[in-house]
This record gives sequence, structure tokens and C-alpha cells, in this order.
Amino acid sequence: MEPLKEHTIPFTGLKDGSHAFRFHLDSAYFSLEGTEDFEDGTVTVDVELEKTPTMIIASIHVEGPVIVRCDRCDVPMEHHLQGDQRQIFQLNSEESVDDDELVALPPHVHSVNLTHYIYECLRLSLPVRHVHPPGQCDPEVEATLEKLAVDHEPIPDPRWEALKTLKNQRP
Repeated sequence: MEPLKEHTIPFTGLKDGSHAFRFHLDSAYFSLEGTEDFEDGTVTVDVELEKTPTMIIASIHVEGPVIVRCDRCDVPMEHHLQGDQRQIFQLNSEESVDDDELVALPPHVHSVNLTHYIYECLRLSLPVRHVHPPGQCDPEVEATLEKLAVDHEPIPDPRWEALKTLKNQRP
């Protein structure tokens, strides 16, 4: 996802300590290229930035409803997201770091853009499968799925019974 200027925080003018920022994500954000997992939403993003002379720790909290497609019937559904993520930025570092939670910032950088990390937090807050509660899926799709459902008990493999008897035998 392309960095958005409204998610850029200049940290050079900030004193050491804790600083709070709030962003609101709405239809404009969710219509951008790269947010294909979401159709719409109104999410509040709270960022607490803890600045020290050598690093910045960004604690990101997202909360609010988003519109996603149901994996069962492909109809838009609302899902309430709530998630947290922590991102650490090491200041004035020339070396690259191979760590998901630690990002090295070279000395010439004076601001940090959180667009990618906010999207990551949103995406990780979604459940693996988004499905309507029982009875709320599209009735036409439900009817088709019920017609195609196979209702039968699998026949147990007789070899398992033979193995169970061997297991229970005492030497």
C-alpha cells in the first residue's frame, strides 16, 4: 500500500517521552488500491509513540467496523475489528535489521510513515474466515449449498479396528 502523507509523523521536533496520535479511516482509505480485503469501514486508529534518543516505539490500536465479503455467500458483511500492534524504529542506524518488529531508520530520516503498519494491524485483526452468523447468509446461496451437501457418516476403515486389538493385547 502506498504511504499516505496524513499518516506521516515527524519525530525530530518531538521531545523524548510519550506522544498520542489519532487517525480516522473511512471510505477514502478503504477505496485505495491495496486494500482489496476491505470494502469499506470507519476505523479509529490510536497511536502511542514512545520516543527515546535511540528508538521510537509505536503502539498501534485499531477499532471499528469494516465491510468484508462473506467467505460462504460472497455478500458484504460488517465485522467489528479490534487489534493491537507494536512497531519499533531504531534511530540513526546504518545497518539493516532482519526483524519484523524492528525497522532501522538511517540518520537522514526525520519522519516515519505508519500507513503500512496500520494496514498490517487491520489485516492481522481480521479472522482467517469471515462468515455471517448462522441464518444470515444469502438465502439463495444457502439453498444451493444445502442441495449440494453430502450427509453420510464415513465408514470406518476396518484396519483401525485390527490395530486397536493389537494395541490392547498384552505381551
